[in-house]
Amino acid sequence: MRAHMSAEVRRRAGGRNLYLVPYLLWMLLFVIIPIALIAYYSFRNVEGGFTLANYGKAFTSVYMKMTVNSFLYAFLITVCCLLAAYPTAYLITKSKHKQLLLLLIILPTWINLLLKAYAFLGIFGSAGPINTFLEWSGLGARQILFTDFSFIFVAVYIFIPFMILPIYNSLEELNPTLTDAARDLGASRWTTFRRVVLPLTMPGVKSGCQAVFIPALSLFMITRLVTGNRVITLGTAIEQHFLVTQDWGMGSTIAVFLVIVMVAIMFMTGERNRRTGA
Repeated sequence: MRAHMSAEVRRRAGGRNLYLVPYLLWMLLFVIIPIALIAYYSFRNVEGGFTLANYGKAFTSVYMKMTVNSFLYAFLITVCCLLAAYPTAYLITKSKHKQLLLLLIILPTWINLLLKAYAFLGIFGSAGPINTFLEWSGLGARQILFTDFSFIFVAVYIFIPFMILPIYNSLEELNPTLTDAARDLGASRWTTFRRVVLPLTMPGVKSGCQAVFIPALSLFMITRLVTGNRVITLGTAIEQHFLVTQDWGMGSTIAVFLVIVMVAIMFMTGERNRRTGA
């Protein structure tokens, strides 16, 4: 009897392991192998020979300035998304039309990123609706394209759904009796939000910040189209090295650095989330 039960357990375990095969193949083909290739090319020079100079070059003033710019822009984009997303998610939870509002937020993510970037070229252009309105109001046309403002605005528009959704989920899971209890004990609305709502929804805030900050570090299409490459980030540098200068080694070195930073951010955020859950 025991032998039969043990054989049945092994059979079920083998069946479960079989379901892992597609996942493992996906990870191997689209995560492990590409990262291994990037790491390999980071030790190659333009002629294809082995070199360590790429990593030394990555710490020169030019690339360090790009790194600082990348982190600064990613931080500003994340903060702007958070400031707009939290009240938006809160209002959605209080609305009678949650599903419709969520659909309107998700719909833009179905549109190709390139199309959205080109749309803003028309919106912010000298003959676009914004400058037309400014001229009509007597304020005069302004140079909106090819500025830091246009870059941050478009990036926030693209990434804000990924900030709203996890915050919305955290707010939806919040037990309303906790806020009611805080109000019954005399806490003001601000105190209730600061001491009850915000701490309990912090996992959603962290997930949203992670979903925005990490991809914002490697933006390059927006910097090319909306800012005319006036905003230089590490993503722009990678694109230039791979497609223009053909220095795959230096481009791979920057990519390795970004991968390390992204993994570190994910690890730190995950650790904090586990502690919060504990």
